[in-house]
Amino acid sequence: MCGIFSYCNYLVEKDRKSICEILCNGLSRMEYRGYDSAGIGIDGDKPGEIILFKEVGKVASLRKKIASSDVDTSKTFVSQCSIAHTRWATHGPPSAVNCHPLRSDPKSDFIVVHNGIVTNATSLRLVLQKRGYKFESETDTEAVAILTKYVWDSQPDKRITFTELVKTVLKELEGSFAFVFKSTHYPNEIVVARRGSPLLIGVKTEKKLKVDFVDVEFAGERADGKPDVLSPQSPTGLLAPPTGSKILRTQSRAFMSEDGLPQPIEFFIASDASAIVEHTKRVLYLEDDDIAHIAAGEFHIHRLRRKEDGAQTPSQIASTRSIETLEIELAEIMKGKFDHFMQKEIYEQPESVVNTMRGRVNFDNHSITLGGLRAYLPIIRRGRRIVFIGCGTSYHSCIATRAIFEELTEIPVSVELASDFLDRKTPIFRDDICVFLSQSGETADTILSLRYCLERGALCIGVVNTVGSTISRETHCGVHINAGPEIGVASTKAYTSQYIVLLMMAIQLSEDRISLTERRQQIIDGLHALPGQLKRVLEADKTLQQLASNVLANSRSLLILGRGLQYATCLEGALKIKEISYMHSEGILAGELKHGPLALIDENMPVIIIMTRDSLYPKVQSAFAQITARKAQPIIICNDEDDSVPRDAKAIRVPSTVDCLQGILNIVPLQLLSYHLAIKNGFDVDFPRNLAKSVTTE
Repeated sequence: MCGIFSYCNYLVEKDRKSICEILCNGLSRMEYRGYDSAGIGIDGDKPGEIILFKEVGKVASLRKKIASSDVDTSKTFVSQCSIAHTRWATHGPPSAVNCHPLRSDPKSDFIVVHNGIVTNATSLRLVLQKRGYKFESETDTEAVAILTKYVWDSQPDKRITFTELVKTVLKELEGSFAFVFKSTHYPNEIVVARRGSPLLIGVKTEKKLKVDFVDVEFAGERADGKPDVLSPQSPTGLLAPPTGSKILRTQSRAFMSEDGLPQPIEFFIASDASAIVEHTKRVLYLEDDDIAHIAAGEFHIHRLRRKEDGAQTPSQIASTRSIETLEIELAEIMKGKFDHFMQKEIYEQPESVVNTMRGRVNFDNHSITLGGLRAYLPIIRRGRRIVFIGCGTSYHSCIATRAIFEELTEIPVSVELASDFLDRKTPIFRDDICVFLSQSGETADTILSLRYCLERGALCIGVVNTVGSTISRETHCGVHINAGPEIGVASTKAYTSQYIVLLMMAIQLSEDRISLTERRQQIIDGLHALPGQLKRVLEADKTLQQLASNVLANSRSLLILGRGLQYATCLEGALKIKEISYMHSEGILAGELKHGPLALIDENMPVIIIMTRDSLYPKVQSAFAQITARKAQPIIICNDEDDSVPRDAKAIRVPSTVDCLQGILNIVPLQLLSYHLAIKNGFDVDFPRNLAKSVTTE
């Protein structure tokens, strides 16, 4: 949720128009994360002046506001720092006042952009109001901006560095956040900090960098020999200025060229790699409690050490942050010939499933190798149980593969919704194997569940789509699904790729069982045929478009029935329809039909029933008979060669495959159906109301 973007240039001449364009483009790349207002903060014409542009609505509205202003867009800057943000309303409704950047005072001494939630903002607000500070917005972020000014005003000699100032502020904050601070008192400098919300920094230079890492600078020792943990020193524990902590300058370096001289450099700070890739592929991911300071072409990373770190010492924390190369291409985050990102991503599934299997499945000798798990296979096989943990679509992919996991591994499997898992304080033991699924790798509930399981000694495995994400870094091992960037809020290709990764995990775990050799070969042969079968399913798009326009055109509710391996397909299909067409839809286990849902069935209730052939086919036929006896006229998802389906029935035919893979083919028609329902009603397919791609708060 929300999106941060910041741009700094040093010894690189840019005019104000170019800077504003870079900021707005960066925000546009992150629109899929969800937002309702956008704003930027740039340098003014006079020294120490900051200009804010803030607008409710889309980034396009912000562009118009900037273009219609009387600001001199031709003014050039050799060095400058500017910040931008797309806001998703949490504290206060969407408005220009509540939009970020938030300022500390009318002069904008300090401005801040923020992702996440400051949970103690109310108490901070009360303390600051008692000290005479005025608030103009309803946001939690404004308390941070005004707190920064209060700490600055409290310094008699004003010699505090920008980094020390921000450290003092951060130690008073509770919650999860990613911040970028800019100030008139520190021209051409910004400070970036994160705890719980993702941030990465892109670096662009003409010459090769002298080093491909940045050292982390740790707080030093106090005069009494005890470590400086930046704990509050005042009796109230609030708003304590720094106690003179000495920063140890280790080997952290300015970004210099190979000849050791300063060089022109540009920095791009963002919540998501998609905003940076058009500028540079060289990026550095910040860790929780990292504080990055950018000034005069230099880039330093400090650590915020907190009381809860306990005995953790600098030697126990990674001492460097590596500069990595992004694998994604700009073309991957463009729509190309398609009308919407969701449509593009549905049609990419024949390719994305191949990318998920590439280098991992050997179709000749029927073997699967997931390199990220290889060293941990003996531990996983000895596990007492496997616990899958995810949210939304990721949760459904776990439901879809639970049966095949239990069949192949003979290890008990439980599937948990991350939020409920935490609410129940679910017992976790050292011989448990916990698998965490998240497309973004930044889902807040899933990350908190991960840390809960790590504390209890379980082996933690990550299955994510985003390299360098929090879950990929904090788990013991894992698998990247390699589905490619997914921009549409409603997940499509990430679901099918997660499904395949979990299936491959189950097969690899069972490779020591000779009795299951034939079953494994059958599934791997099914995987080989899958891309071609997905293309055949996509060819039925026109039929699905007609169903959306005619049969379901005026419906307000929809039931999707299935059984066994197809129950997850029902849940995921219903979720897709809810997400983007805003129609009430419900996935129902066909075995539960007589226990309540049958009361809803009549000639006016639209029903989709999944009747692809597997061992439970006769039981699904029984459910079909029950609903048709109540005058329902269901849409049937069935196999191409199924002659038992009535000729006058509305049928969506899909190829037949191995039972545990059938759900991948069955979900695609439901994805397309949800897409066409949304288009018919004129809804924004890629950015559905009230939803965001990356859910980084609880």
